[in-house]
Amino acid sequence: MEQTKVQVVPFSSIFTDQVASMIVNIQQEEFNLPITAEDQPDLFEIPTFYQKGNGNFWVAIHNDKVVGTIAIIDIGNKQVALRKMFVHKDYRGRSTGTAHILFDSLLSWSKEKNVQSIYLGTTERMHAAQQFYVNKGFAEINKTELPESFPVMEVDSKFYLLTNK
Repeated sequence: MEQTKVQVVPFSSIFTDQVASMIVNIQQEEFNLPITAEDQPDLFEIPTFYQKGNGNFWVAIHNDKVVGTIAIIDIGNKQVALRKMFVHKDYRGRSTGTAHILFDSLLSWSKEKNVQSIYLGTTERMHAAQQFYVNKGFAEINKTELPESFPVMEVDSKFYLLTNK
């Protein structure tokens, strides 16, 4: 029997609990970050926080289970901030391609919306994520190069930029 493939769909409120649970579990269990769901109210306000202007939030679904997320926040001037890119550990790597499918959905959306620049911040600990971003064409930048409207997270220490062509 063939397994269904991972599908990426725009966020809907039916996914709220699964999204929050998966993200917090990855943050706490895998990366030992002292962060809770309550520290991230945006997880419970996704439509009003992310899904406006050039922003959006996508979920990767496999057999009715959320296995990944990615989002962008519209920060003005045809620029967005990439946020909440998380993939469940069982869905990482080339075998499922979940991260690539999520990122490609975001990239298609941003090109349709004529977004010029995608910025992101990440923690020092997320080496695989940093390599993924570099492989996707992001260049590391100094914090001072971020636009004033970029929402810097307290845990972020490395910053990247992708310019859409």
